[in-house]
Amino acid sequence: MGTDEIFKGVRKEYEKGSLDEGSVDVCPFTQFRLWFEVASQSEPQEPNACALATASREGHPSVRMVLLKAFDEAGFVFFSNYGSQKGNQLAANPHAALLFYWPTLERQVRIEGRCEQIQANDSDSYFLSRPRNAQLGAVVSKQSQVVSDRGAIDESYRLLAKEVGDSPIKRPEHWGGYRVVPERFEFWQGRESRLHDRIRYVHSGNGWRTERLWP
Repeated sequence: MGTDEIFKGVRKEYEKGSLDEGSVDVCPFTQFRLWFEVASQSEPQEPNACALATASREGHPSVRMVLLKAFDEAGFVFFSNYGSQKGNQLAANPHAALLFYWPTLERQVRIEGRCEQIQANDSDSYFLSRPRNAQLGAVVSKQSQVVSDRGAIDESYRLLAKEVGDSPIKRPEHWGGYRVVPERFEFWQGRESRLHDRIRYVHSGNGWRTERLWP
């Protein structure tokens, strides 16, 4: 079977909803909250998972999945190692994009804006709320760096766990939160015949304006 035959087998129609200018909230943060609450009830796994796109100073892009851990009208927060590939790219080029995809609902949300580190005390609070094994993992990980084999990772974790024992674990300086401060949102609802509904919010002055995009 050729690849064209494989892809014919996975084609589907989108027919679970619609989206128009009159039905969305004037505030994109409120609209996101409405959709996220529905996704939290309908998506079987991690509705807070999203793709994070960053780029180097030269504009070379990379993308990976992260977990959204908080959001409000200040922005969308995730956590990472500051020395990772994403951390180094954000230090050189603070522009970033998030993509949420909820296939059960046939919906996507795109968010573009600037990314900044959150306050240290907020990172401390979240770090303390994590399971102890995740705290140890954040301390020991040299995220995105080359390692000889899996055994080296496991051994580093074992030695750290032995060293700290039952003592409280302090958040390492190389790990903490980022906030994407939106400049644009796009809400996407799948429709029949690939004529999808796309409503974009653009920050304008002291508020947001909405506009419909061709699918």
